[in-house]
Amino acid sequence: GSMVLAFAFGIALAAVVVAQAPPPGLGTWTLNVVKSKFSPGPAAKSGSATFTAVGSSIKAVVDTVTGDGQKVHWEYTAALDGKPAPVTSNPDGDTVVAKLINPTTIETSYTLKGKPTTVNTRVYSADGKTMTVTSVGTNGQGVKINNVQVFEKR
Repeated sequence: GSMVLAFAFGIALAAVVVAQAPPPGLGTWTLNVVKSKFSPGPAAKSGSATFTAVGSSIKAVVDTVTGDGQKVHWEYTAALDGKPAPVTSNPDGDTVVAKLINPTTIETSYTLKGKPTTVNTRVYSADGKTMTVTSVGTNGQGVKINNVQVFEKR
């Protein structure tokens, strides 16, 4: 008796795990500078973002070369549950809140020293080859930004 029950429970558990689709956008993405718009600018010279699943969270690693040639590397690991998570080395935020808006959209809201800064909305194309990141708000330097960055799957 109890062996069969344990087996049935195991199958039910496996079904639950399978039913939870992986978050969109896992993998490595490269910034297409030409298709991107930076306001006020200057435009970034290059950029890449890598998203990996860590348990039920997503680890983000972002590398950018800014318009004035500075290399910026920042990262975070956050669940898509709306709970704050720490951010390392991002000039625009030391905390991020990540939410899955719909199956192809993730929103990340940043705060710096408790003050809201920027909101990034990542939208993934149906074919999974393009990620468009819209960034709005006020960056860490107090400048209002409205950037649209287009990334292509590597």
